Amino acid sequence: MRAYLFRSVLTIITLFYASQLGLAQGVLTFEDVMKFDDIGSTALSANGDWVAYSVWPDRGDGEVRIRNINRNRLYTIELGDNPRITKDGNWVGALRKVSLAVQLKEKKNAPKQGLTLLNTQNGGTLEFDNVRSFSFSNDNNWIAIHHYQSKEIEELKSKNRQLGTKVTLRNLQSGTDISIPFVSSMSFDSLSGYLAYSVVDTSGAGNGLFVYNLNDGETQSIAESEHGSYSNLTWDEKRQRLAFTSVLLDEDYEESNASIHLWEAKNNKLQTLVNEDEGNEGWVLRSRNRLRFTHDGDRLFFGFTPQAIVDLGNDDEEGEDDIDIYDVEQIVGDRGMDLWHGDDPRIKTHEKVTWNQRKNRTYTAVYHIKKKKWVALADLDMPFVQIAHNKDVVLGNTDEPYLKEITWDGTYQDWYALDIENGERTKITSHHSGPVYLSPNGTFALYYNDKNWHLYDIKKETTRNLTEGMGVPFANEDHDYPSDVPGYGIAGWTKGSKSVLIYDKYDIWEFPTKSGEASAITDGLGRQEKRIFRIRNIKSGPAVFNNDEEVLLTAYHDLNKNFGFYSAQIGQSGVQQLLEEDKKFTFVAKAEGSDRVLYKREAYDEFPNLWAADNWKFENPKQVSQLHMDLHEKWNWGKAELIDWLSLDGTFIQGVVIKPDNYDPNKRYPIMTYYYRFFTNRLHDFNEPKTNHRPVFAQYVSDDYVVFLPDIRFEIGRPGFAATKSLVPGIQKLVELGIADEDKLGLHGHSWSGYQTAFIVTQTDIFDAAVSGAPVSNMTSAYGGIRWASGLARQFQYEKTQSRIGGSVIEYPERYIENSPLFFVDKINTPMLIQHGDADGAVPWYQSIELYLAMRRYDKDVVFLQYHDEPHHLQKFPNKLDYAIRMKQYFDYYLKGVGEPEWILKGETYIGK
Repeated sequence: MRAYLFRSVLTIITLFYASQLGLAQGVLTFEDVMKFDDIGSTALSANGDWVAYSVWPDRGDGEVRIRNINRNRLYTIELGDNPRITKDGNWVGALRKVSLAVQLKEKKNAPKQGLTLLNTQNGGTLEFDNVRSFSFSNDNNWIAIHHYQSKEIEELKSKNRQLGTKVTLRNLQSGTDISIPFVSSMSFDSLSGYLAYSVVDTSGAGNGLFVYNLNDGETQSIAESEHGSYSNLTWDEKRQRLAFTSVLLDEDYEESNASIHLWEAKNNKLQTLVNEDEGNEGWVLRSRNRLRFTHDGDRLFFGFTPQAIVDLGNDDEEGEDDIDIYDVEQIVGDRGMDLWHGDDPRIKTHEKVTWNQRKNRTYTAVYHIKKKKWVALADLDMPFVQIAHNKDVVLGNTDEPYLKEITWDGTYQDWYALDIENGERTKITSHHSGPVYLSPNGTFALYYNDKNWHLYDIKKETTRNLTEGMGVPFANEDHDYPSDVPGYGIAGWTKGSKSVLIYDKYDIWEFPTKSGEASAITDGLGRQEKRIFRIRNIKSGPAVFNNDEEVLLTAYHDLNKNFGFYSAQIGQSGVQQLLEEDKKFTFVAKAEGSDRVLYKREAYDEFPNLWAADNWKFENPKQVSQLHMDLHEKWNWGKAELIDWLSLDGTFIQGVVIKPDNYDPNKRYPIMTYYYRFFTNRLHDFNEPKTNHRPVFAQYVSDDYVVFLPDIRFEIGRPGFAATKSLVPGIQKLVELGIADEDKLGLHGHSWSGYQTAFIVTQTDIFDAAVSGAPVSNMTSAYGGIRWASGLARQFQYEKTQSRIGGSVIEYPERYIENSPLFFVDKINTPMLIQHGDADGAVPWYQSIELYLAMRRYDKDVVFLQYHDEPHHLQKFPNKLDYAIRMKQYFDYYLKGVGEPEWILKGETYIGK
């Protein structure tokens, strides 16, 4: 009895100290993963007092949580998602989702989502059903709720795709509702004086454009026409002016050409800017458009459509009633055939995938409101225009001359400066890969080429190399692809386009645009300390800074892998540390009307909760959300640390090792290796438990594995061998450190690392089990394949990008063979599990078939999981869960000797499904 009491007391004491020390309590199960909550969309009120954020599990039902940062008051909205807050913080709206159980039970008959509106002053709520979308007015007084179509109207099965639905307009101050039927589109003006809405009803008799005066409650008709349709409602942000398009619908609800109009509230003036017949020859105006005012309100951008594209949509007329069964033209008219020609700019698959995008493309023009004229800017030869808000210039580009090169090389454009007064074009650069940046006042264009940054003076038509001879590389120092070496991008411009801010790997440089020496506003401390600085623009709008403005910097230590926030000053040199720990910090938002900021803090074993600070100097930080504060009490979550080693050719490489909380240095552990390229930047990432193609790290760690995340350093022409000589010494280092059991080594990769996994096990027998998801196994056949999701040929991937071969299969046949696992399957002695979806649009699933058939032919230990109608990453939850379970069973069986899964031992026979 005394012995029993002693054991009981000892157990109680042990459990007490275990909880105090945060020692592990259990294994993270698949059910735990499905139930694990995550923070989704987040909103911060303009005054900075209220935060609303959605909390939803991997599978199941969630909610929106609304918290007052100052008073720590908390409300919840069950089934809420995508919250929005009025600027004063008095109201929160969230779409009310349908519970998963109801969706699964009712399926197509399940109700549609609704809306919950919560008053933060008293916690009271209002419920609205059948809600498609909602928006608040900027003055906090109104909410407009757009509903889905009613069942009664749906039963009519109208062919009118523009038919409107009910809108509920609610005054948040008085609590009164106004119901507006058949609204097809609506928009509050930025000054909160009006709600504009267009009506398309079942008969067409009440169609029109109206504005509801939010101040006096009066409704005014702007334009009305039987069977008319009014869309693209666009307000001038600074003045109460509304631009819109109008069309007529025929008896089949097909549209006429459109016209563009402008209504001014101040004098109730309506004018037509562009008539439906005003396009240049071969061009028409359609309602599928996008209208955009410049910030000063002096110009309106819109788009024309080629008449030939419109005519294609009118070719669907029914054929004649008489049928001649021997009419050759009628017979072959029903053929199913695509003609691939050697001179096609795009291959047929790419033509098909991009067709809708190209068919619906509009070609930009600009209307000068004061001068009452429009100017066409884009055309078929130069289809792309970047909208800008200066009064003189925009940039345009075309990829038309280089479309064939996409197949094997990459994407290139010719870039132009466009005079918006007359549409004249001046070429800036040709055959250019990458963006071109226009300065805020339109005087300069900046682009990166041949490892340097170039500044083009638009008026003088001269170009200056900014970075040549500086002694600091501005080309990507870690680039290991056969393509041209890219730069690191730009941070923005200073006011008046006096200077431009450009990144190297570590520091931020300020280059005067007229004359003068460049200087690092970070004073070279980034490179000196191996800390990567980047500007975080916390202002709304483009990154344009005052010449002495203090700016917020994010920081990432390239060796230690930790994150922080610093500050620097434009025009000065030096940085000041604001917040830095062995954590990862992510800036979320700054309140629009106050100094308060919202950010996340995380580590491998710390959930990324929301934090708030009084300002962007991170003074008085407060934790806002408190999800998963008990990770170590509930599960053996583990801890992450860095190790390093030398590759087989002496290259310095790092990796992350995640050990269980109860790690025993006298014990050796099974290893689950997961990798791709660089993974050590994830040292402080919280690995969110999700059911998908990736292993959940904590699930393995809590079940007595050690997880290993190595970096891989690649070589052009030898990707497989480079992966092998990077990874294998890392595994050997784990063995040398006494961490790894050399007879329990697992390897997992998907896509590019699925390929690496399949290749590495042809070169070494060090691994005891491997899982290869969606791998390329035969580069010679993959080279000639199609990426079905994009329609692009796979040639460019091997010649220029990820596969890193560096040339065609004709130029380097030996490289394609030497780097293909297929040709070395006879050397594989590692059991392998292959997974592939048979609707994969990135890696054709026949690559896994080739690997499986070759391994089967040579009597290798292989299992192939083919998931039906699944893309590159599994999407259907039953399939994701099935794969996650089988992956774990596979490693458990081969690395821990746990279980005897029949599917591994004997397979599964097809029995009709």
